[in-house]
Amino acid sequence: MAAPTAEQLNHQSDGFVLLGTVSTNDQDSKTQPVDGSLPDYLIDLIQNEIGCDLKSLKKVKGLLEKLTEENKLLEEQVQTVSSSVPLRVSAALSAADESRLSLEGLVQREGIVSNTLTQHLQGAEPWADSLKQSLGQLDNTERHMKYLQRLARIEELSDTIQQCLMTNCLPEAVESVEDMALLDLGLQESDCSHLKDFLRGTLRFWHKILKDRLTGDFEDLLTHLHWPFISPPSLSLSPPANAQELQNQLDLLVSLLLSLQTSDDLISERPVSSVGSPQTKPLSLPIQMMLLPLSKRFRYHFTGNRQTNALNKPEWFLTQVLMWMGNSSKFMEETIQPILDRKGANVDAKVELFRGLLIMTQEKLASDASRLLYDDALFCHLVDEILQFERELRSTHSYPSSLPGALNVLLQEAVLQKWLTVERKMAVEKVDAMLSTEGAWSSQYRDISDMDELKTPDCAETFMTLVLVITDRYRGLSCPRAQLSFLALQRELVDDFRIRLTQVMKEESRNPLGAKYCAILNAVYYISTVLGDWGDNVFFLQLQQFAVALGEEELLGPLGVTETGRLASLEGSLFEGLVGLLERLKGDMLGRLLEAVMRDVREKAQVYCKDSRWLSLPSQCDQATMSLSSSACPLMLCVRDHLLQLQQMLCQPLFQTAWQGLAERVDLFLYQDMILYNHFNEGGAAQIQFDMTRNLFPLFGHYCKKPENFFKHVKEACIILCLNVGSALLLRDLLKQDPEDLGTPGGQQPSPTSTLNELGVFRLAPSDVLILLNLRASWPGQ
Repeated sequence: MAAPTAEQLNHQSDGFVLLGTVSTNDQDSKTQPVDGSLPDYLIDLIQNEIGCDLKSLKKVKGLLEKLTEENKLLEEQVQTVSSSVPLRVSAALSAADESRLSLEGLVQREGIVSNTLTQHLQGAEPWADSLKQSLGQLDNTERHMKYLQRLARIEELSDTIQQCLMTNCLPEAVESVEDMALLDLGLQESDCSHLKDFLRGTLRFWHKILKDRLTGDFEDLLTHLHWPFISPPSLSLSPPANAQELQNQLDLLVSLLLSLQTSDDLISERPVSSVGSPQTKPLSLPIQMMLLPLSKRFRYHFTGNRQTNALNKPEWFLTQVLMWMGNSSKFMEETIQPILDRKGANVDAKVELFRGLLIMTQEKLASDASRLLYDDALFCHLVDEILQFERELRSTHSYPSSLPGALNVLLQEAVLQKWLTVERKMAVEKVDAMLSTEGAWSSQYRDISDMDELKTPDCAETFMTLVLVITDRYRGLSCPRAQLSFLALQRELVDDFRIRLTQVMKEESRNPLGAKYCAILNAVYYISTVLGDWGDNVFFLQLQQFAVALGEEELLGPLGVTETGRLASLEGSLFEGLVGLLERLKGDMLGRLLEAVMRDVREKAQVYCKDSRWLSLPSQCDQATMSLSSSACPLMLCVRDHLLQLQQMLCQPLFQTAWQGLAERVDLFLYQDMILYNHFNEGGAAQIQFDMTRNLFPLFGHYCKKPENFFKHVKEACIILCLNVGSALLLRDLLKQDPEDLGTPGGQQPSPTSTLNELGVFRLAPSDVLILLNLRASWPGQ
């Protein structure tokens, strides 16, 4: 918009009026007032620059020049922009035309090159077909040549082996057989089935000949070395005269048999990779040869109709295998192992021999276990012997824990389920027999004071020992899922025993103070404590992690994400549910027990609570000595007798909880039924304080240093009742004041709570204290 001109400024005597020019701008024309008045923005400009002072009109010239320059500058900018935009558009259009022409040229060149390439390919196609045919012939010829080379190599190795055998050069023959085995391995991925069959047949032929020859020589040599050692080797036997020669022969034959390992694995179609798991890794050939005489003896004695093959005597063959292991260990470590080390074989001779013996043992155990599934007694005996054998194998003979032992036989599904069933049946039968014995609810250590702190009844201790023995039996299993099945069985047995305890408790609930009821309570506490300790045991924590990882719903139940997270982070325990049920049972039984005690206490305290002498007793200064109220004697004797009785029948932790609960109940009872029920003069208040602080509280002083802390209601009530008259009056006036009137301008008036705290009253509320003050009978003017 253009700036105003000089003609648009007109002076008048009473002021001035600026008439706006007609603008050519559309926006200005729209905002231009039609009545000839000035726009608002122009009025604001004049007010800011000139104002209403007529002396400031001299600024109009400068303002006019400034606006004129700004108007020229804006016109120049508009003209510059208007002239530059067409130039840029023209340049962009020119560049687009050039790009289009270049693209058209490229398209034409691409068409020419494509046509040329098509013509060239069409012309070269006959040459390519001819070359492809020639290359195919070359490939076929090369395959035939390789095929013939393999055949020639097989024939060459076969001739070499034959010549070596004729000249008795066994090492060279074994080396050739090893080369043939490597050749067989190289053809594993080949499609030449006839060549592979021919090579495998040739390898099997020479391998059998060499193996039989080496086996015969090796067996003869082992015979000279008195192998196998059926009995413990005698230290008194002197070494043979040709001991060094025998050692050299043994070294040679073991090395040759190790060299035949690859071909033996191929022929037997066993995995040849040494990276495989220990369960699938084959036994080394020398160890197989050494196991032959032991295997013959084992089959002779423990198969067929021999008397030594008895289903009810598995310990016979298990003990025999352990004896063979013990008798052979020294020979394997001192004689065979150095040869294997010099050959570079990564084999532990003793472990390999044990593994071979275990294979025989596992086959025998699996056969016997399947035949004993319907005989519980014999099956239990078999499991016991297997567990004993496993312990001997791992501890005495140091068999590696990473290798499977005899326990793997029990992991077969049918055998495992039978084991679980038998464990459950035997445990239930033992619990039934246990609970029916005469001394089931008495502690076996009751005559030994140092060992009878928990006062655990014999049935509970025997039951938890039974459950712990189950843990020892399945701890060695290599399958976490099987271990979790046994853990679920243990939890089931514990819960069943808890239900039995609850049933017996309900039968004994008519006499909560009886010895049997307290014994049940001790049993509940003992089982809960043991389960809490198991929750922190490393073995059970590992099973907990397995349960979370495997998602065992039988153990975990329908848990949410939070509960599962707590178990995974080891914040919770698999025994939490059982411990919670036992704690609830313990709390219920303790409540019944204390309620029975309180019924007796209330009965004995009736005379004391309704004693009418509280208003007529002489003051303390009028008595030479104070003594216990005669009406309080039955109450004190009752409390003392019950404390002694509970201490004798309950374990220490339970008794600690019981006497504290009894103290709180007696405190509340005396406060509500005796103190609030009567009125007291000065002598009566002093007497009740004496009865409580010098007689009742000391009864509990045997179990803690400050028994009065468990009688807060009675202790604080005695404090209020024994206040001197002046303090009592001031306290009553303070408590009767309106809470809004307590605050003074100086802020010096203490609150009722702080005043009571200064007196040693913390439990009673101000309203309760006011009630106690009204129970005082000795007020001035009364």
